[in-house]
Amino acid sequence: MTDGRRDIERAANDLAARLPESLAPLARLAYNYRWSWHPDGPELYRSLDPVRWERCLQNPVHMLQEVSREALWRASEDGSLCERAAAVEALVRDEVADSSDEPPVAFFCSEYGVHVSLPVYSGGLGALAGDLVKEASDSGLPLVAVGLMYHQGYFRQRIDASGWQHEYWVDSDPERLPAALVTGEDGAPLTVSVPIGEHEVRVQIWRVEVGRVSLYLLDTDRPDNDPFGRWISSRLYVGDPTVRFAQYVVLGVGGVRALSALGIEAGTLHLNEGHPALAPLELPGVRTVFTTHTPVPAGNDTYPADQVEQALSGFAEQVGRPAAELVRLGRTRPDDDGEPFGVTQFALHMSQAANGVSRRHGEVARGMWQELWPDVPVDEVPIGHVTNGVHLPTWLGGPMRELLTRRLGEGWLERAAEPATWAGVDEIPDQELWDARGTQRASLVEFAAERSVFDRYGRTDLVEYVDAAARTFSPDVLTIGFARRVATYKRLGLLAQDHGRLLSLLEGDRPVQVLLAGKAHPRDDEAKRVVQGLFGLKGADAVAAHVIFLDDYDLATAARLVQGCDLWVNLPRPPLEASGTSGMKSVMNGGLQLSVLDGWWAEGYDGTNGWALSGEIDDDHGAQDARDGAELYRLLEQEIVPAFYERDEHGLPAAWLTRVRASLRTLGPAFSASRMLAEYAERAYRSGAAAR
Repeated sequence: MTDGRRDIERAANDLAARLPESLAPLARLAYNYRWSWHPDGPELYRSLDPVRWERCLQNPVHMLQEVSREALWRASEDGSLCERAAAVEALVRDEVADSSDEPPVAFFCSEYGVHVSLPVYSGGLGALAGDLVKEASDSGLPLVAVGLMYHQGYFRQRIDASGWQHEYWVDSDPERLPAALVTGEDGAPLTVSVPIGEHEVRVQIWRVEVGRVSLYLLDTDRPDNDPFGRWISSRLYVGDPTVRFAQYVVLGVGGVRALSALGIEAGTLHLNEGHPALAPLELPGVRTVFTTHTPVPAGNDTYPADQVEQALSGFAEQVGRPAAELVRLGRTRPDDDGEPFGVTQFALHMSQAANGVSRRHGEVARGMWQELWPDVPVDEVPIGHVTNGVHLPTWLGGPMRELLTRRLGEGWLERAAEPATWAGVDEIPDQELWDARGTQRASLVEFAAERSVFDRYGRTDLVEYVDAAARTFSPDVLTIGFARRVATYKRLGLLAQDHGRLLSLLEGDRPVQVLLAGKAHPRDDEAKRVVQGLFGLKGADAVAAHVIFLDDYDLATAARLVQGCDLWVNLPRPPLEASGTSGMKSVMNGGLQLSVLDGWWAEGYDGTNGWALSGEIDDDHGAQDARDGAELYRLLEQEIVPAFYERDEHGLPAAWLTRVRASLRTLGPAFSASRMLAEYAERAYRSGAAAR
C-alpha cells in the first residue's frame, strides 16, 4: 500500500501513544479534517485549552503535541468529553469505510482552503476548492484532490498606523500539520521526478484526510534538490515568474505522476483554474474538465514563449511533442509568435468541457475566449457555467444551524439542494430567528472589539483611538461586513466616497457599525492605497468608534464575519466578478446581501431577498462610481437602516425578518455546495459539457 493510508495511521497512532488512553480518539480524529465540520468537533479540542487552541491556529495535531499534561489529565477524567470524542471518531470511521471504489475524479487546484490550520490557501479560489472537497466527502462522490505543500503559504498581513499594508511570511512545519509524508514499501519517502528546464526536480507527497477525500500535497523542499528546486514549493503565488511557472509544472505534471505512483487511476480530470493546465498531457484519453474563475485579464497568467519553451524542454521530450508545439497550445492565435503562453488558453485547448462559475461569468468567458473558436458564434462558444456554492456545515454558525435543524428537520443538510427543504423557513417565528441572529451578532461583536484593540496597539495608535471601537461596538447595532481580497475592481473606496453621509450613518440615531478585512496582492500598490485612503478617515471620532479593519484576514476570521454580520456588501465593477462566495455564506446565516448585479447575485437577487446595485457596464468609471456610490447610500439611508430598526409591538424588526426568510428560502438551495457538486457530476464529469 503506497497511497499514504498507512502513513496517516502511523502518525495518528504515534500521537495517540502520547495521550491518556481515553483521549486517543482525539489523536486519531486530528488526522482527518472531518472533525472540523462536525457540530461538536472544534469544541472537543477547544475545551482542552482555549488559549493554546487559538495560538496553534486551531491545529489539533500541534495543540495535542504542546498541551500541558495537567490539561490532558483533566480532560481524560471528563467522561462526557471522552464519550463525545469517541462518538465523533466512530462517525468519521464509518463514513470513511463507506467510500466508493469507483475511479475517482482527480481535482487539481493550486490552493485549498480546507481549514485555517492548513495554510495552503489565499482567498476565494482556495475556499471554493475546500468547500467542493468537503461536499464530495459528504455526498460520497469518489474524488481525490491534488495541490502543493507550501512551506510558507500565503503572506501574513500587518497594517501600519497610516493604513499601509506590510507583508511577511511564516514558515510552517509539515510535521506539525494534520498530514503524513507518503512512504514507499522501503519506508523512504515516495517521490516522483519532474523535469523543469535543466533541473530534474524530485517531488515528495503529503497526504491530508478531508473526510472521505484524500488531498495530496506536492513538496519539492528536499535535500536532493538544488536551491531552485527546493524553493518551488515555498510560497503560494510566489512573485518570481520563473519559479511560479515551475510551480505549475510541478502541480500539473508532478501531480499526475504522483497519482500514478500512489496507484490511483483517475476517471476524470478536473482543472480548477489554469495553474495545473499541463496535467492532461500526462493523462491522454482521460476526460478533462476545466473551470475558469477569472474574468479579469490580469488574472489569467501569461509567460514569454522562450521562458515556457526552456522550462518545458525536458518534459516535451518525454511526451514526444516539441516544446514550441506546446507553446502554440497556450495561445489565442497559435501562429502569432509575439503572443505569450497563457495557462487559460492551454487549459481550454486541452479540455473536453469548460465552465465559468456563474451564469454571467459563463457569458463573459465566452466573449473573452471566442477567438479560440473563430468560426463559432459567441453564444455557441463551448464554455458553460456551474455557479459556485458553499459548504453549509462549514460556514453555518451554531445558533443558526440549531434553529434550521429544529425547523427544517433532521437530515436537512443532506437535502439542502432541494427547494422544498427550505420551505419551512416561512414558519420560523420572528423571535426565534431574531434570537439566533442576535446571538451570532453578539459573538462577532465581542471578537471584533477585542481584536481591534490588539490590531490598533500593534499599529502604535494612540490609546484613545485604540479603545474607541471596543467601547462603542454593540450587539444591538446594525453590523455591516465588507471582507474579501482587496483589488481596485472590488471598489472598497465606494464606502467612503461621501464622507458626510458616511459619518451621518455611523453616528446617527440609528447607527451602523462596519467591519472591514482583506489583503491586497503584495505588488498591487494601487489596491494598497485604497485601504490607506480609508485609514485617512480614522481621525473622525465616528470612524474610530464604529469602523474596524481586521488585520490578516483568514478562514477563521471569515467564518466569524459571515456568521455575525447583518448586511454583507459587495461592490465589484461589472462584469469583473466571476461569482463570489462570501455573500453566499452570509445569507446562509441569515445575513442579507447588498451587491452589484454581477457574479452570483445576478442570478440570485429577486427583489425580495436583499438589495442590488446596477450590473450595467460603463466605460466611464468615474461616472459609474459616482452613480453607484449615491445609490449605495440611498439604499442604506432609506431602506436598509429603517428596515433593521423599525420594530413591531413585540420589539422585533418584522420587515427585516421577512426579507431574511425570503433570502434563506430562495438562496439556500440555489447556492449550496451540494447543488454545485451535483451539477458538476451530472453536467461535466459524466456527460458532454458543462451546461449553460
